[in-house]
Amino acid sequence: MTARSQAAWWAARTRQFLRHVRARVRADERNRLATWLTPAQLALFDGMHVADRRHGLDVVAALRAEGVTERDVLLAGLLHDAGKGATGLWPRVAWSLGEAFGPRALQVAGVVPGMAAHLDRLRHHAEVSARLAEVAGCGPRTVDLIRHQDAPRDAEFGQLLRLADDAS
Repeated sequence: MTARSQAAWWAARTRQFLRHVRARVRADERNRLATWLTPAQLALFDGMHVADRRHGLDVVAALRAEGVTERDVLLAGLLHDAGKGATGLWPRVAWSLGEAFGPRALQVAGVVPGMAAHLDRLRHHAEVSARLAEVAGCGPRTVDLIRHQDAPRDAEFGQLLRLADDAS
């Protein structure tokens, strides 16, 4: 990693950290979801960590700004991190360090009591999120977009979803 890309990486992770700490979902934002989500989908959203709920709303806003109106794609943006569960801030920091510095960083973090389970949950969150979305009544396209969020297969919206996720 060059010094410039390293600085950009740290700046992005710092912004992500602060967004996580400051995350809030206003009542009016949540209430608007009830106009287009089923009760099961709304319950899945409500069960997500507040930072993941905020992030999902921001991803939906980014998709809409790109002109996306397809409900399946917007649902994928909203619920793509549902499988992260109650994973808190420090496992997410450790995960980001592992992505940047390799598996050794995750091995070191994994010795902290309780951390290994959280890291495992982050490792598998796309698949778990896809299954949760399916149980909540989301269609096959939404489930596929969520399942393959890191390596998109949907030619029309997969990459757009990944970019909105990365930017939010």
